Amino acid sequence: MAHAPKYLILAADGGGTRCRLAVSDGSATHRVEVGAANVSTDFSAACAELQRGLKALAAQSGFSLDELAQARAYLGLAGITGEAIAGKLAAALPFQNVRIEDDRAAALRGALGPGDGFIAHCGTGSFIAMQKGGKKRFAGGWGPVLGDQASAQWVGKRALSKALEYTDDVTGPSKLAQDLLSRFDGAAGIVKAATQMTPSEFGALAPFVTEHSDHGDELALSVLQDGADYLTDMMMKMGWTADMPICLTGGIGPLYASHLPPGMQSVLLQPLGDPLSGALALAQAYQEEIEHECS
Repeated sequence: MAHAPKYLILAADGGGTRCRLAVSDGSATHRVEVGAANVSTDFSAACAELQRGLKALAAQSGFSLDELAQARAYLGLAGITGEAIAGKLAAALPFQNVRIEDDRAAALRGALGPGDGFIAHCGTGSFIAMQKGGKKRFAGGWGPVLGDQASAQWVGKRALSKALEYTDDVTGPSKLAQDLLSRFDGAAGIVKAATQMTPSEFGALAPFVTEHSDHGDELALSVLQDGADYLTDMMMKMGWTADMPICLTGGIGPLYASHLPPGMQSVLLQPLGDPLSGALALAQAYQEEIEHECS
């Protein structure tokens, strides 16, 4: 049995695809992964996955569930849209001290550390974030119905839309369009399927689109260019300047690199860490805030 120091640091990074948790006692860090944890999409399922993750973390680390409940915890989760849902989740979990925010801050801190720069995160969902002089700003991340431009689900949805344009004979030749029409049994099949598809199912089409773009398919390339143009426009509106590095994160984010303007391509950097490492850093900051308030 491991013995906890005065306080453990616990973090979670959860989204529409998976949820990862970590606990650190200052000398070792233990990590586990469970299923999706988007609290707006399915609050009960997200709670269940977080509870399952805590049990798995206890089994791996040797700390008891009671010890984990006493940790200084920071949870960065998709679907946290305000204080109300954050408070509801905090009440459903066993932590005595927990800060719950949406998943954007953890991704930003993980990619850039404390330094200045931008991230354009494009996974199942998407958002853009900047950090300058210790101040943060976020844009996007409003979900698949009203936002998440350039995300994997957006790419899949847009490719299907362009396949329909192909049937209207308003686009050039496209193997991607032909393959999508074949896959869904024609235009009527695409329309019918799209009314029932989840964001994850749309997102599953993104690798199909990028594969065709690698072979020079003009329709596939236009989808990726549209996504890159959105990212470029948003970063410019948020105040990007040529001295600010950019990290492209998420499953599809790095695939936009060659479609960005040359000036942005020249400042692209690999992320320093992942969102879970960012959540751990924010958990540590939360612990330091508590110590300062108590001193």
